[in-house]
Amino acid sequence: MISLTDSQKIGMGLTGFGVFFLFFGMILFFDKALLAIGNILFVVGLAFVIGLERTFRFFFQKHKMKATSFFLGGVFIVLIGWPIIGVVLEFYGFFLLFRGFFPVVIGFIRRIPILGSLLNLPFINGFVERAGESNSMV
Repeated sequence: MISLTDSQKIGMGLTGFGVFFLFFGMILFFDKALLAIGNILFVVGLAFVIGLERTFRFFFQKHKMKATSFFLGGVFIVLIGWPIIGVVLEFYGFFLLFRGFFPVVIGFIRRIPILGSLLNLPFINGFVERAGESNSMV
């Protein structure tokens, strides 16, 4: 079992609430207040989970500057009141930032009984394999 510090537990809660608010904000036709709250909670929660210095180093690596600018630019655009454009920019930046983690996530999901069976269906398996290969080469 993984032991978490109290600040990491708080960060997990904040990140979870952030994802919930982002999802709920999109369901309610891109409500800018919910999306803004979700963005702030997600970024603050991430800082609590991995630490402020590691968060800064993760976002501001030289090869991730394009992704960071899209992600944080999208957060800023949501905060100033253009939620649809901001969310599109955030998703693109999020994909660029975290694409190295996708093969790990796919491997984890394959171990879950029902979801693993779904990933092994012929059409989905081909798509997942191509996605895992293209991400591992970057």
